[in-house]
Amino acid sequence: MDSTSDRRTQNNAVRHRYRVLNDEEKALVEATKDMGLQLIESFDEIGTSRELSIAKTKIEEAVFWAVKHITG
Repeated sequence: MDSTSDRRTQNNAVRHRYRVLNDEEKALVEATKDMGLQLIESFDEIGTSRELSIAKTKIEEAVFWAVKHITG
């Protein structure tokens, strides 16, 4: 399911309430995730290491918290 879809409010056993995002919020979520993906992909181009794996995990975490802010 697309993370900006209004359907994300359905069938969630854990989170009892979602709010429907407006178009600006949907665009912000998508842009935030795109920026995170772009940075992760750029790291993939320079090699592999434990340090890069940690960096990518931290990017994923940063995107998570930014999206949480937008959708909260």
